[in-house]
Amino acid sequence: MQVTTLLFDLDDTLYPPSTGLWQTIRERMHTYMTEKMGIEPELANRLRPHFLETYGTNLRGLQHEYQVDSDDYLAYVHDLPLAKYIQPNPELRAMLLSLPYARWVFTNADLAHAERVINVLGLEGCFDGIVDVRAINFLNKPVPEAYLKAMELAGVEKAGDCLFFDDALRNLLPAKRLGMKTALVNPDVVNNGADLHLAYLTDLRQAAPELWEKAIC
Repeated sequence: MQVTTLLFDLDDTLYPPSTGLWQTIRERMHTYMTEKMGIEPELANRLRPHFLETYGTNLRGLQHEYQVDSDDYLAYVHDLPLAKYIQPNPELRAMLLSLPYARWVFTNADLAHAERVINVLGLEGCFDGIVDVRAINFLNKPVPEAYLKAMELAGVEKAGDCLFFDDALRNLLPAKRLGMKTALVNPDVVNNGADLHLAYLTDLRQAAPELWEKAIC
């Protein structure tokens, strides 16, 4: 697999879904909508899947349809004791540092949350940069323009030079259509289109040993 750059989603990719962290973040999204924005709970329950399907994220839907205060929303939904859910992962750190490629985080979350997650996981120094939702002007996966902007920020000219890791096929398939190589990282989802399927990110060496053998220097 000939690539130069690895792009990694953050939540439920750098750590597994079983931690419960992303589920708790989703619950705080619901609480923000109902308690801080005054949206009826039943309506909020209908809006969140609608926003995900239509806009890619709950935030983007609220921006378009409710003029939400984006900074306040992001601060609220990510205000969690991360160490309660995730812990340092030395195995993942060693694997990431052994990969002879540029490595970037590409997330629909904001920079502050991404940096906190990376630090709690013990992955500081493992990435060349973070493409967060503000860096791409509140575009987000799976909007194709978000991937193109991420490539620009990571200094990548050709989509085919990227291998993108994400826990959701809805984010991987648009990347594949652009020409990226793709890896689904999720133990609970059937692969239906990604180039690789890993239960956990630390399975990468076993799933794609060629990444260590055919690096482009």
